[in-house]
Amino acid sequence: MNRPVRIAISIGDPAGVGAEIALKALRDSSIASLAEWILIADQAALDAPGRLSGIVPSTLPCTFVDTGTLPADHQLAFGQLRAEYGLAAIAYVRRAVALCMNGQADAMVTAPLNKEAVTLSGRAFTGHTEYIAELTGAPEPRMLLYSDKLATIHVSTHIPLEQACRLDPARILQTIRLGNDALLWMRRRPPRIAVCGLNPHAGEHGLFGAQDAAIIAPAIEQARALGIDCSGPHSPDTIFLRALRREFDLVVAMYHDQGHIPMKLIDFTGGVNVSLGLPIIRTSVDHGTAFDIAGRDQADPANMKAAMRLAVSMAQGKLGLHDPALHPANPGGDR
Repeated sequence: MNRPVRIAISIGDPAGVGAEIALKALRDSSIASLAEWILIADQAALDAPGRLSGIVPSTLPCTFVDTGTLPADHQLAFGQLRAEYGLAAIAYVRRAVALCMNGQADAMVTAPLNKEAVTLSGRAFTGHTEYIAELTGAPEPRMLLYSDKLATIHVSTHIPLEQACRLDPARILQTIRLGNDALLWMRRRPPRIAVCGLNPHAGEHGLFGAQDAAIIAPAIEQARALGIDCSGPHSPDTIFLRALRREFDLVVAMYHDQGHIPMKLIDFTGGVNVSLGLPIIRTSVDHGTAFDIAGRDQADPANMKAAMRLAVSMAQGKLGLHDPALHPANPGGDR
């Protein structure tokens, strides 16, 4: 195959910065040329930020899909929490998923939505990953945070810490496998994977807990038996530094904050949120709706551009394509 990949973009909550960063990213010719882009929004949700940023949406190199959720003459209220905006954000995601599932798009990129606004619309909602998993019938989605500096996949995410500590070796093994497959698409080579322990010092030979030796270590051995290059359980307080120094390509974190804190500290702007365990590719910015600066033409599109580039790279990897602009010579070298 030798064609541009097709990527759908959902703009998130209309009252946030999603549309602004999407428009600014598409205005960048180095981004626009990477794929055939499909922008999913309401016309009113694009026109208002477009006027503020001096961008005419219709002039951008993309296909526009209007969901018709908001009236064309709707006066956008930036920075306001509204049920109708939560409903619109969900409609954008739903359309993007449908395009991916029916083969009209090869991947999707999501701008931030507001969980409270979605809940106000009458829908229970915990996050993009869980909602897309529901739409696609995927039973075990995972979250991966990826940047050029560090990559982390999580065994669990949006659940209470007490529950996250009830480890399951099958879930740990599946997390390792999903991370391995995703990094193969991104890097075009087998990744080196480090698995975190749960307890301080990975349990210190049972002194600080038994889960590391009794649950995590057997899952690692099963992964190694499948030919995956992984090791551990490693002490969580040092393994991220070792990965940052390029000893590993991917860290498997046992719970949300164990992986999120180092990722956001090390590369808050460049980190991209990736949903794994789905039948489709989905990447996202790793920041929120930024209601405080929405409608002021102050939003930086850098993280959106990173999410768009990664979606293109993963789609190409899955389809067996190659783009030198994304993958220069020596793809097996250091990242």
